[in-house]
Amino acid sequence: MPNERLRDAIHRSGNTPEGVAKAVGVDPKTVERWITQSRIPYRKHRSKIAVLVGVTETRLWPDAEVGERAVALSRSEIAHVYPRRAAVPPDSWQRLLDQAKQQVGILAYAALFIPEQNPRWITTLREKAEQGVKIEILLGDPDGTQVAERGADEGIGNAMGSKVKNVLAYYQELKDVENIAIYFHDTTLYNSIYRFDDEMLVNTHLFGTPAAYAPVFHIHRMAGGELFEGYTSSFNRVQARSKVVWPGDW
Repeated sequence: MPNERLRDAIHRSGNTPEGVAKAVGVDPKTVERWITQSRIPYRKHRSKIAVLVGVTETRLWPDAEVGERAVALSRSEIAHVYPRRAAVPPDSWQRLLDQAKQQVGILAYAALFIPEQNPRWITTLREKAEQGVKIEILLGDPDGTQVAERGADEGIGNAMGSKVKNVLAYYQELKDVENIAIYFHDTTLYNSIYRFDDEMLVNTHLFGTPAAYAPVFHIHRMAGGELFEGYTSSFNRVQARSKVVWPGDW
């Protein structure tokens, strides 16, 4: 859709697309795209054009500020980036769990490293659930196609399915605790997601690479932000396609 506001402002100010291009320092075809295709110029160009034609940037490109605010807000959501999961301070996982007051969500294939490395993990989950915190743990189906494929990609064969069964052994003592539910999913896992109220650790996945060696983003929820909500939506979609392990008869 053409940017008629920009076209009209250039005309009314006595300028031409060629003249604007020369004044701003771009190719005339670029200005034509700004007009005919509603392409949004870089901020440095927008300010020059606004002065040249005597119309505010907000009037000429009402969507530009909205988009840039969204980008800035998303950057603010990221509290820290770790080059690999092993670089996350070990006490971060327990600290986040200790602070949770409403909900805890885990979406992974196994995430066996948490109870293995943290002796307080299971006890704290029980305490949190008894305090009314909703805990949802989504694990890969050990007999599913995706766990098998992930194991093959990492070159560990059936070990991935064994990890799922091992982590369930840790969680067995929580089986009858109210507010704790465990699910099996058989979906492609693009990220492992660990949510603690309004904070989240997102472990990205790299093809053929164990999750421990892939980057982790520590994200804080912010009003109007898109990152936290996007990963939350992903978690919810996987959960909707998962089957309950317990409460159940596994």
